[in-house]
Amino acid sequence: APEHRAKMIPQDLVEPRLLNPSTGEVMVRALTDGTSIAFRLEWADDSKSDAPGPSKMIDACAIQIPEKAEKDLPEPQMGQEGKTVQVTYWRADWQASMDGWGDTIRDLYPNASIDHYPFEAKALEKGSDAQKEMAMRYAPARALGNIRSGPRSAPVEDLIATGPGTLMPGPSQNANGKGGHKKDHWSVVISRKLPDGLALNQRTHIAFAVWQGSQQESGARKMRTGWIPLVRRGEK
Repeated sequence: APEHRAKMIPQDLVEPRLLNPSTGEVMVRALTDGTSIAFRLEWADDSKSDAPGPSKMIDACAIQIPEKAEKDLPEPQMGQEGKTVQVTYWRADWQASMDGWGDTIRDLYPNASIDHYPFEAKALEKGSDAQKEMAMRYAPARALGNIRSGPRSAPVEDLIATGPGTLMPGPSQNANGKGGHKKDHWSVVISRKLPDGLALNQRTHIAFAVWQGSQQESGARKMRTGWIPLVRRGEK
């Protein structure tokens, strides 16, 4: 697949802004089998930020595609009212969890000192309904169905937005992903179903975003691109 060099710019339009540029560009390749489409994103980053914790930010990336392939595009900054964008978001800590990093307090905070948890009492049979019910009392986010609570089944999630500050869970796009870090860069593959209406030789648009945890980038503090044409070609 041909490689596209996408220049990135700081998100300096809405608060909290990113004023100091970090990631200069992201290298992108794309392939489709006619049903799904996959993108490989690569960008320079000499530090691997995949450990959650107080004051720690996480490496991440995302792709953004208009919900409808129309001539009049939504605003590239998270869309606009009446013009929804679909976002597939990947995070390095979710990838670490998928790669085997545990999801318990002892896994995430190995130096924490804990006397005991009631749900670990010897009187409760491990894995029993009573033990699971007791454990849920100490996991309120999980008990409430918060989609950010672990453990996760994929390192990505499907989101939609209609402008800055409107990001929310979206319909499933059958998204998946996998990322790996070498000493000086990340390489991440994100796949999702083919955008609606993207027939052969038809075009839509796509935008990319990258967060570097070591630079305290999170939420709106990110590097981004404008809209880039995305054309589906047949076999050569």
